[in-house]
Amino acid sequence: MKGSKPLTQLTAEILRHCSKELLRLYDELNQSLFKGTLERPVLAFVERAHRLGQWCGETRRLELSEGLLVEHGWGVLVEVLKHEMAHQYVYEVLLQTDEGPHGKTFRRICEARGIDGSPAGVPHSKQTDESQSRRIDQLTKLLRLAQSGNVHEAAAATSAAQRLMLKYNLSEPLSPTQAAHYSHRHLGDPTGRVTEAERILACILGEHFFVQTIWVSVYRPFEDKRGSVLEICGTRDNLELASYVYDYLLKSGERLWLEYKATHQVTSNADRRDFLAGVFTGVREKLKKDQKKLEKEGLVWVGDAELAGFFKRRHPHIRWLRGKGRDRPDAWGKGRDAGRSLELHRPLRDAKDKGPKLLPAKRGRG
Repeated sequence: MKGSKPLTQLTAEILRHCSKELLRLYDELNQSLFKGTLERPVLAFVERAHRLGQWCGETRRLELSEGLLVEHGWGVLVEVLKHEMAHQYVYEVLLQTDEGPHGKTFRRICEARGIDGSPAGVPHSKQTDESQSRRIDQLTKLLRLAQSGNVHEAAAATSAAQRLMLKYNLSEPLSPTQAAHYSHRHLGDPTGRVTEAERILACILGEHFFVQTIWVSVYRPFEDKRGSVLEICGTRDNLELASYVYDYLLKSGERLWLEYKATHQVTSNADRRDFLAGVFTGVREKLKKDQKKLEKEGLVWVGDAELAGFFKRRHPHIRWLRGKGRDRPDAWGKGRDAGRSLELHRPLRDAKDKGPKLLPAKRGRG
Protein backbone atom coordinates (compact mmCIF):
# COMPACT_ATOMS: atom_id res chain seq x y z
CA MET A 1 0.00 0.00 0.00
CA LYS A 2 1.37 3.38 -0.98
CA GLY A 3 2.34 5.49 2.01
CA SER A 4 1.95 2.63 4.51
CA LYS A 5 3.67 2.84 7.88
CA PRO A 6 6.37 0.46 9.16
CA LEU A 7 5.07 -2.36 11.30
CA THR A 8 6.98 -0.94 14.29
CA GLN A 9 4.58 2.05 14.25
CA LEU A 10 1.52 -0.17 14.72
CA THR A 11 1.12 0.89 18.34
CA ALA A 12 -1.23 -0.41 20.99
CA GLU A 13 -3.33 2.73 20.60
CA ILE A 14 -3.67 2.21 16.83
CA LEU A 15 -4.67 -1.43 17.36
CA ARG A 16 -7.24 -0.37 19.94
CA HIS A 17 -8.84 2.06 17.49
CA CYS A 18 -8.72 -0.55 14.72
CA SER A 19 -10.33 -3.19 16.94
CA LYS A 20 -13.21 -0.83 17.71
CA GLU A 21 -13.66 -0.09 14.01
CA LEU A 22 -13.46 -3.81 13.22
CA LEU A 23 -16.40 -4.54 15.54
CA ARG A 24 -18.48 -1.88 13.82
CA LEU A 25 -17.51 -3.21 10.39
CA TYR A 26 -18.38 -6.80 11.33
CA ASP A 27 -21.87 -5.79 12.49
CA GLU A 28 -22.41 -3.75 9.31
CA LEU A 29 -21.38 -6.61 7.00
CA ASN A 30 -23.44 -9.07 9.02
CA GLN A 31 -26.56 -7.04 8.26
CA SER A 32 -25.79 -6.15 4.63
CA LEU A 33 -24.45 -9.53 3.46
CA PHE A 34 -25.84 -12.12 5.87
CA LYS A 35 -29.11 -10.49 7.05
CA GLY A 36 -27.93 -10.47 10.66
CA THR A 37 -27.80 -14.28 10.92
CA LEU A 38 -24.26 -14.38 12.34
CA GLU A 39 -23.39 -14.08 16.00
CA ARG A 40 -20.36 -11.97 16.68
CA PRO A 41 -17.32 -14.17 17.46
CA VAL A 42 -14.07 -13.17 19.13
CA LEU A 43 -12.40 -10.75 16.71
CA ALA A 44 -8.65 -10.34 17.01
CA PHE A 45 -5.62 -8.95 15.22
CA VAL A 46 -2.68 -11.35 15.30
CA GLU A 47 0.99 -11.13 14.36
CA ARG A 48 0.93 -13.61 11.51
CA ALA A 49 2.66 -13.21 8.18
CA HIS A 50 1.72 -16.42 6.35
CA ARG A 51 -2.08 -16.01 6.54
CA LEU A 52 -4.13 -12.82 6.23
CA GLY A 53 -7.20 -14.19 7.98
CA GLN A 54 -8.59 -17.29 9.64
CA TRP A 55 -11.94 -18.53 10.97
CA CYS A 56 -11.56 -20.96 13.88
CA GLY A 57 -14.91 -22.68 14.26
CA GLU A 58 -14.21 -24.67 17.42
CA THR A 59 -13.12 -21.62 19.40
CA ARG A 60 -15.42 -19.15 17.57
CA ARG A 61 -12.49 -16.91 16.83
CA LEU A 62 -12.00 -14.80 13.69
CA GLU A 63 -8.42 -13.63 13.29
CA LEU A 64 -6.95 -11.01 10.98
CA SER A 65 -3.28 -10.40 10.37
CA GLU A 66 -1.83 -7.12 11.60
CA GLY A 67 0.00 -7.01 8.28
CA LEU A 68 -3.28 -6.10 6.59
CA LEU A 69 -3.11 -2.69 8.20
CA VAL A 70 0.39 -1.81 7.01
CA GLU A 71 0.97 -3.78 3.81
CA HIS A 72 -2.47 -3.83 2.18
CA GLY A 73 -4.76 -1.21 3.67
CA TRP A 74 -8.30 -1.18 5.03
CA GLY A 75 -9.92 -1.96 1.70
CA VAL A 76 -8.20 -5.36 1.50
CA LEU A 77 -8.91 -5.94 5.19
CA VAL A 78 -12.64 -5.59 4.43
CA GLU A 79 -12.39 -8.24 1.69
CA VAL A 80 -10.54 -10.67 3.97
CA LEU A 81 -13.12 -10.12 6.71
CA LYS A 82 -15.96 -10.87 4.25
CA HIS A 83 -14.17 -14.06 3.23
CA GLU A 84 -13.79 -15.26 6.81
CA MET A 85 -17.39 -14.31 7.65
CA ALA A 86 -18.48 -16.48 4.72
CA HIS A 87 -16.59 -19.35 6.36
CA GLN A 88 -18.43 -18.62 9.62
CA TYR A 89 -21.78 -18.57 7.79
CA VAL A 90 -21.17 -21.96 6.18
CA TYR A 91 -19.96 -23.43 9.50
CA GLU A 92 -22.50 -22.00 11.96
CA VAL A 93 -25.62 -21.18 9.93
CA LEU A 94 -25.59 -23.79 7.17
CA LEU A 95 -23.84 -26.34 9.42
CA GLN A 96 -21.79 -27.54 6.47
CA THR A 97 -18.51 -28.99 7.69
CA ASP A 98 -17.74 -31.94 5.42
CA GLU A 99 -16.78 -30.21 2.15
CA GLY A 100 -13.46 -28.73 3.17
CA PRO A 101 -12.79 -25.03 3.78
CA HIS A 102 -13.37 -23.91 0.17
CA GLY A 103 -15.98 -26.42 -1.00
CA LYS A 104 -18.89 -25.85 -3.37
CA THR A 105 -21.18 -24.47 -0.65
CA PHE A 106 -18.62 -21.89 0.38
CA ARG A 107 -17.99 -20.89 -3.24
CA ARG A 108 -21.75 -20.55 -3.85
CA ILE A 109 -22.14 -18.26 -0.83
CA CYS A 110 -19.24 -16.09 -1.98
CA GLU A 111 -20.54 -15.89 -5.55
CA ALA A 112 -24.00 -14.84 -4.37
CA ARG A 113 -22.52 -11.97 -2.32
CA GLY A 114 -19.69 -10.78 -4.56
CA ILE A 115 -17.02 -12.06 -2.17
CA ASP A 116 -13.66 -13.30 -3.40
CA GLY A 117 -13.79 -17.01 -2.67
CA SER A 118 -10.18 -17.80 -3.55
CA PRO A 119 -8.05 -19.29 -0.75
CA ALA A 120 -6.16 -16.00 -0.40
CA GLY A 121 -9.44 -14.16 0.22
CA VAL A 122 -8.23 -11.01 -1.53
CA PRO A 123 -8.52 -9.65 -5.08
CA HIS A 124 -6.40 -11.69 -7.47
CA SER A 125 -2.84 -10.61 -8.05
CA LYS A 126 -1.85 -9.04 -11.33
CA GLN A 127 -1.30 -12.10 -13.45
CA THR A 128 -1.20 -11.40 -17.15
CA ASP A 129 -1.19 -13.77 -20.09
CA GLU A 130 0.53 -13.09 -23.40
CA SER A 131 -2.52 -11.55 -25.11
CA GLN A 132 -3.23 -9.30 -22.13
CA SER A 133 0.39 -8.18 -22.03
CA ARG A 134 0.17 -7.15 -25.69
CA ARG A 135 -2.96 -5.11 -25.00
CA ILE A 136 -1.34 -3.42 -22.03
CA ASP A 137 1.74 -2.64 -24.11
CA GLN A 138 -0.46 -1.09 -26.81
CA LEU A 139 -2.29 1.00 -24.26
CA THR A 140 0.81 2.23 -22.47
CA LYS A 141 2.40 3.23 -25.80
CA LEU A 142 -0.71 5.27 -26.60
CA LEU A 143 -0.67 6.99 -23.26
CA ARG A 144 3.03 7.75 -23.44
CA LEU A 145 2.34 9.81 -26.55
CA ALA A 146 1.10 12.58 -24.31
CA GLN A 147 4.18 12.86 -22.13
CA SER A 148 5.62 15.67 -24.25
CA GLY A 149 4.77 19.29 -23.61
CA ASN A 150 1.91 19.31 -26.13
CA VAL A 151 -1.25 20.14 -24.16
CA HIS A 152 -3.41 18.74 -27.00
CA GLU A 153 -2.31 15.14 -26.51
CA ALA A 154 -3.97 14.10 -23.23
CA ALA A 155 -7.50 13.72 -24.52
CA ALA A 156 -6.22 12.51 -27.89
CA ALA A 157 -4.33 9.60 -26.35
CA THR A 158 -7.23 8.85 -24.00
CA SER A 159 -9.61 8.77 -26.96
CA ALA A 160 -7.35 6.35 -28.80
CA ALA A 161 -7.17 4.19 -25.68
CA GLN A 162 -10.97 4.19 -25.53
CA ARG A 163 -11.13 2.96 -29.13
CA LEU A 164 -8.59 0.23 -28.41
CA MET A 165 -10.57 -1.03 -25.42
CA LEU A 166 -13.83 -0.92 -27.39
CA LYS A 167 -12.17 -3.03 -30.08
CA TYR A 168 -11.04 -5.56 -27.50
CA ASN A 169 -14.38 -5.78 -25.67
CA LEU A 170 -16.41 -6.14 -28.87
CA SER A 171 -14.10 -8.65 -30.53
CA GLU A 172 -13.52 -10.91 -27.52
CA PRO A 173 -16.80 -11.58 -25.70
CA LEU A 174 -16.48 -13.49 -22.46
CA SER A 175 -16.79 -17.25 -22.42
CA PRO A 176 -18.95 -18.84 -19.66
CA THR A 177 -15.84 -19.60 -17.60
CA GLN A 178 -14.46 -16.10 -17.99
CA ALA A 179 -17.78 -14.53 -17.01
CA ALA A 180 -17.16 -15.49 -13.39
CA HIS A 181 -13.79 -13.76 -13.39
CA TYR A 182 -14.96 -10.36 -12.26
CA SER A 183 -13.04 -8.63 -9.55
CA HIS A 184 -12.47 -5.16 -8.16
CA ARG A 185 -9.62 -2.78 -7.43
CA HIS A 186 -9.15 0.35 -5.35
CA LEU A 187 -7.44 3.26 -7.11
CA GLY A 188 -5.40 5.90 -5.31
CA ASP A 189 -5.09 6.48 -1.60
CA PRO A 190 -8.09 7.06 0.70
CA THR A 191 -8.90 10.74 1.03
CA GLY A 192 -11.01 12.70 3.47
CA ARG A 193 -12.69 14.72 0.74
CA VAL A 194 -13.41 13.63 -2.82
CA THR A 195 -12.84 16.55 -5.19
CA GLU A 196 -14.96 17.37 -8.22
CA ALA A 197 -12.04 16.46 -10.48
CA GLU A 198 -11.80 12.99 -8.91
CA ARG A 199 -15.54 12.42 -9.34
CA ILE A 200 -15.38 13.40 -13.00
CA LEU A 201 -12.41 11.07 -13.50
CA ALA A 202 -14.46 8.23 -11.97
CA CYS A 203 -17.28 9.04 -14.43
CA ILE A 204 -14.83 8.84 -17.34
CA LEU A 205 -13.76 5.34 -16.33
CA GLY A 206 -17.33 4.16 -15.82
CA GLU A 207 -18.69 5.65 -19.05
CA HIS A 208 -15.88 4.75 -21.45
CA PHE A 209 -13.56 2.08 -20.07
CA PHE A 210 -15.79 -0.93 -19.32
CA VAL A 211 -15.74 -0.86 -15.52
CA GLN A 212 -18.32 0.09 -12.92
CA THR A 213 -17.21 2.66 -10.35
CA ILE A 214 -18.22 3.56 -6.82
CA TRP A 215 -16.72 5.63 -4.00
CA VAL A 216 -16.51 3.46 -0.90
CA SER A 217 -15.90 4.46 2.69
CA VAL A 218 -12.75 3.11 4.33
CA TYR A 219 -11.06 3.56 7.67
CA ARG A 220 -7.63 5.21 7.84
CA PRO A 221 -6.03 3.45 10.81
CA PHE A 222 -2.96 5.65 11.20
CA GLU A 223 -5.11 8.77 11.37
CA ASP A 224 -8.12 7.27 13.16
CA LYS A 225 -10.37 8.85 10.52
CA ARG A 226 -12.69 7.67 7.80
CA GLY A 227 -12.14 8.44 4.13
CA SER A 228 -13.21 7.48 0.63
CA VAL A 229 -11.48 5.54 -2.10
CA LEU A 230 -12.49 4.83 -5.70
CA GLU A 231 -13.41 1.21 -6.40
CA ILE A 232 -13.68 -0.14 -9.94
CA CYS A 233 -15.30 -3.48 -10.82
CA GLY A 234 -14.86 -5.42 -14.04
CA THR A 235 -12.98 -8.19 -15.78
CA ARG A 236 -9.35 -8.42 -14.76
CA ASP A 237 -8.17 -7.25 -18.16
CA ASN A 238 -10.38 -4.17 -18.01
CA LEU A 239 -9.39 -3.44 -14.42
CA GLU A 240 -5.75 -3.44 -15.45
CA LEU A 241 -6.34 -1.22 -18.46
CA ALA A 242 -8.67 1.19 -16.64
CA SER A 243 -6.04 1.53 -13.91
CA TYR A 244 -3.50 2.64 -16.52
CA VAL A 245 -5.94 5.23 -17.86
CA TYR A 246 -6.65 6.49 -14.33
CA ASP A 247 -2.95 6.96 -13.51
CA TYR A 248 -2.30 8.54 -16.89
CA LEU A 249 -5.08 11.12 -16.60
CA LEU A 250 -4.04 12.11 -13.09
CA LYS A 251 -0.46 12.69 -14.23
CA SER A 252 -1.60 14.53 -17.35
CA GLY A 253 -3.87 16.79 -15.32
CA GLU A 254 -1.01 17.75 -13.02
CA ARG A 255 1.26 18.37 -16.01
CA LEU A 256 -1.30 20.61 -17.67
CA TRP A 257 -1.73 22.55 -14.42
CA LEU A 258 2.02 23.18 -14.17
CA GLU A 259 2.10 24.33 -17.79
CA TYR A 260 -0.84 26.65 -17.13
CA LYS A 261 0.90 28.12 -14.08
CA ALA A 262 4.08 28.75 -16.04
CA THR A 263 2.28 30.24 -19.04
CA HIS A 264 0.04 32.56 -17.00
CA GLN A 265 2.63 33.30 -14.28
CA VAL A 266 0.39 31.89 -11.55
CA THR A 267 2.24 31.62 -8.24
CA SER A 268 -0.27 29.81 -6.00
CA ASN A 269 -2.26 26.56 -6.18
CA ALA A 270 -5.54 28.20 -5.16
CA ASP A 271 -7.14 27.41 -8.53
CA ARG A 272 -5.63 23.95 -8.97
CA ARG A 273 -8.76 21.94 -8.10
CA ASP A 274 -10.97 24.02 -10.38
CA PHE A 275 -8.46 23.75 -13.23
CA LEU A 276 -8.26 19.94 -12.88
CA ALA A 277 -12.06 19.70 -12.79
CA GLY A 278 -12.09 21.67 -16.03
CA VAL A 279 -9.46 19.44 -17.63
CA PHE A 280 -11.36 16.25 -16.86
CA THR A 281 -14.63 17.85 -17.94
CA GLY A 282 -13.03 18.65 -21.29
CA VAL A 283 -11.68 15.10 -21.65
CA ARG A 284 -15.10 13.69 -20.77
CA GLU A 285 -16.83 15.88 -23.38
CA LYS A 286 -14.26 14.86 -25.99
CA LEU A 287 -14.82 11.17 -25.26
CA LYS A 288 -18.60 11.57 -25.51
CA LYS A 289 -18.19 13.27 -28.87
CA ASP A 290 -15.90 10.50 -30.10
CA GLN A 291 -18.33 7.89 -28.81
CA LYS A 292 -21.09 9.30 -31.03
CA LYS A 293 -18.77 8.98 -34.01
CA LEU A 294 -18.14 5.32 -33.16
CA GLU A 295 -21.88 4.71 -32.86
CA LYS A 296 -22.37 6.08 -36.37
CA GLU A 297 -19.83 3.49 -37.51
CA GLY A 298 -21.99 0.79 -35.92
CA LEU A 299 -19.67 0.24 -32.96
CA VAL A 300 -22.01 0.17 -30.00
CA TRP A 301 -21.28 -1.26 -26.58
CA VAL A 302 -24.53 -2.69 -25.19
CA GLY A 303 -23.24 -3.20 -21.67
CA ASP A 304 -22.38 -6.21 -19.55
CA ALA A 305 -25.29 -7.63 -17.56
CA GLU A 306 -23.03 -10.07 -15.70
CA LEU A 307 -20.83 -7.22 -14.50
CA ALA A 308 -23.91 -5.30 -13.37
CA GLY A 309 -24.96 -8.34 -11.35
CA PHE A 310 -21.53 -8.70 -9.77
CA PHE A 311 -21.54 -5.01 -8.85
CA LYS A 312 -25.01 -5.29 -7.31
CA ARG A 313 -23.97 -8.29 -5.23
CA ARG A 314 -20.94 -6.43 -3.93
CA HIS A 315 -22.93 -3.30 -3.16
CA PRO A 316 -26.56 -4.26 -2.45
CA HIS A 317 -27.33 -0.95 -0.75
CA ILE A 318 -26.23 2.13 -2.69
CA ARG A 319 -27.07 5.76 -2.03
CA TRP A 320 -27.06 8.06 -5.06
CA LEU A 321 -26.08 11.68 -4.43
CA ARG A 322 -26.57 14.64 -6.72
CA GLY A 323 -24.50 17.79 -6.48
CA LYS A 324 -25.67 21.34 -6.97
CA GLY A 325 -24.47 23.50 -9.85
CA ARG A 326 -22.24 26.47 -9.11
CA ASP A 327 -20.55 29.36 -10.86
CA ARG A 328 -17.34 28.38 -12.61
CA PRO A 329 -14.09 30.32 -12.11
CA ASP A 330 -11.79 31.25 -14.97
CA ALA A 331 -9.35 28.43 -14.10
CA TRP A 332 -12.09 25.85 -14.69
CA GLY A 333 -12.74 27.25 -18.16
CA LYS A 334 -9.03 27.23 -19.01
CA GLY A 335 -8.74 23.65 -17.88
CA ARG A 336 -11.82 22.67 -19.86
CA ASP A 337 -10.34 24.18 -23.02
CA ALA A 338 -7.12 22.24 -22.46
CA GLY A 339 -9.04 19.01 -22.09
CA ARG A 340 -11.70 19.26 -24.80
CA SER A 341 -10.21 20.90 -27.91
CA LEU A 342 -7.94 17.99 -28.71
CA GLU A 343 -7.53 15.83 -31.79
CA LEU A 344 -7.50 12.03 -31.89
CA HIS A 345 -4.09 10.36 -31.86
CA ARG A 346 -3.95 7.07 -33.72
CA PRO A 347 -1.74 4.24 -32.35
CA LEU A 348 1.69 3.87 -33.91
CA ARG A 349 2.15 0.68 -35.91
CA ASP A 350 3.70 -0.74 -39.05
CA ALA A 351 2.07 0.52 -42.24
CA LYS A 352 1.64 -3.07 -43.47
CA ASP A 353 -0.21 -4.03 -40.31
CA LYS A 354 -3.67 -2.55 -40.64
CA GLY A 355 -4.78 -4.38 -37.51
CA PRO A 356 -8.04 -6.22 -36.94
CA LYS A 357 -11.21 -4.52 -38.12
CA LEU A 358 -13.69 -3.44 -35.51
CA LEU A 359 -16.67 -5.74 -35.36
CA PRO A 360 -20.19 -4.47 -35.95
CA ALA A 361 -22.66 -3.74 -33.20
CA LYS A 362 -24.56 -6.42 -31.27
CA ARG A 363 -21.45 -8.56 -30.78
CA GLY A 364 -20.85 -7.13 -27.31
CA ARG A 365 -21.70 -9.15 -24.25
CA GLY A 366 -24.51 -8.09 -22.01
